[in-house]
Amino acid sequence: MDVIFVFEQLLNGIGYGLMLFLLAAGLTLVFGIMDTLNLAHGSLYMAGAYLAARVHEASGSFLLAIVVAVAATKILALLLEVLVMRQLYRRDHLSQVLATIGLIMMADDAVRAIWGPSPIMAPTPAGLSGPVTLFGVLPYPSYRLMLIVAGLLVALGLYLLVNHTRLGMIVRAGASNRRMAEFMGVRVDRVFSFVFILGAGLAALAGALMGPISSVQIGMGDAILIPALVVIVIGGIGSVRGAFVAALLVGLIDTAGRAFLPLLLHVMLSPDLAADLASGLASIAMYILMATVLALKPSGLFPARG
Repeated sequence: MDVIFVFEQLLNGIGYGLMLFLLAAGLTLVFGIMDTLNLAHGSLYMAGAYLAARVHEASGSFLLAIVVAVAATKILALLLEVLVMRQLYRRDHLSQVLATIGLIMMADDAVRAIWGPSPIMAPTPAGLSGPVTLFGVLPYPSYRLMLIVAGLLVALGLYLLVNHTRLGMIVRAGASNRRMAEFMGVRVDRVFSFVFILGAGLAALAGALMGPISSVQIGMGDAILIPALVVIVIGGIGSVRGAFVAALLVGLIDTAGRAFLPLLLHVMLSPDLAADLASGLASIAMYILMATVLALKPSGLFPARG
């Protein structure tokens, strides 16, 4: 295990964490402001991935694919918010979970009908298909480096929006105390519509960016939704800062566990036992982190409320 390998895996963990942040940021604000649990958020991630892959394949332009995927997903989210989510705002969490699980099933069937049941491989942009050399010694995939840069830029933009604009002040007020914000004249329903569509755009962006390094397939949003929920619980519901920190922690711990645990356990155990134990420990590492954080800070690292 050399220094180059360790640094490469740390960069992979940061990239994965930033993509989790894009998915979790909108989800935590939706839950924080309107107390609405939208499990179909992962389906918007899947929609962005499929749309970007097909547009990129047809046009040859990765930038156009991202723009189309984000715009189309925002329109889809607007329809979803108007037709479905507004009926769920005042319902209990069980009703929200059941309704959004139904939306997941409908989304999966829609994708199957439009693009077929088989996974597709999203093409990597030609200009980002090769490696770049970092610090003169570390060859690193240029596309993965672009993911890190893009994730940091979006995180910075979201930070400026939430913390340094009047709209962001209203969003933070709604997340901190929705009832008091309503008493002060804030149209929280409009704020939620904005946040819901913004979150959909971020989810679509994450899906579009992750497509070239993962298989674009039915149900891909369900698989990444669980880590995203872990992120918002660790970070604190309604907190963008908490989602950012927690996403990086989860990304690093998950990636490090899968990369380093097999090597470490192989020194002490037989190869078969080391492989099985490492796989199991790596898969539950983020849940151990969540349990530890909740034991110390039940409201998460940076709760928006209270």
